[in-house]
Amino acid sequence: MCVQQVRGLFNMTKKSPCSVQALFDLCKQTFTPSATSPPSSQAVHKLYSLLDKIGPEEVGLKDESLEDERGHGLFGLNVFNRVDRWAQPITYVDIHEDQNFTMCMFCFPTSAVIPLHDHPGMTVLSKVLYGSLHVKGYDWVEPACIRKSVQIGHPTDEKVLRKGNMMHYLTVRLARLAVDKVITAPHSTSVLYPKSGGNLHCFTAITPCAVLDILAPPYLEAAGRRCTYYHDYPYSSFANGDEIVGNGKEQDYAWLAVVDTPEDLYMRPGRYMGPAIQR
Repeated sequence: MCVQQVRGLFNMTKKSPCSVQALFDLCKQTFTPSATSPPSSQAVHKLYSLLDKIGPEEVGLKDESLEDERGHGLFGLNVFNRVDRWAQPITYVDIHEDQNFTMCMFCFPTSAVIPLHDHPGMTVLSKVLYGSLHVKGYDWVEPACIRKSVQIGHPTDEKVLRKGNMMHYLTVRLARLAVDKVITAPHSTSVLYPKSGGNLHCFTAITPCAVLDILAPPYLEAAGRRCTYYHDYPYSSFANGDEIVGNGKEQDYAWLAVVDTPEDLYMRPGRYMGPAIQR
């Protein structure tokens, strides 16, 4: 997932120490400057085995999906000054970040969305702590299949393709659908890799929900790990009759185009209120 370093205050419940420290220690042992990328399958297995044991209480959260269906909690907003649930921001909680890995949480109100984005050269472990989350993910088709086209009627025509009197082509790249499902807690940890597992994905909250993420290595633009956002087009939108994809398989593929960071993507900072981690 895309991570910005933001910190602040967020009202969560405190619980007794648990396996979060063990998870941090294992991440520190696994993700080192000299470590291979991606980590070995054995190392990943150890990590998601620990993650599988963690629930919302272990990281200082309460299960908002059991309360008000809007995702505010029973007393989250003044009853006389409620804000529509679609206007509610996602809360980003920074647990730890260094040059080797990031540990963080995203707390979603109902219907909140993190748009389609990538994780270049990264391994990401995600655990849904409570609630239900729709995950849709793609992996690039290799070797790269790229098209350039001007398609009348595409939503990007006015904003991207025409600038002044100059014509600009829309560049798209073929991707294969890797995952398209709803994950409801309790559920096993999901893992994506640099070239598999749905490295380009988007999240949509079906109910209030929270996700604990470990990203390794972290986003770092100077190292070529910049978070890029995409729009996905159906395979038929740019098919030229050359049968890259066999009949009946078109729904498993899409063309992805780079887009600007969505203006309506808004995250508020939250403070980690779980057990203190000894670094």
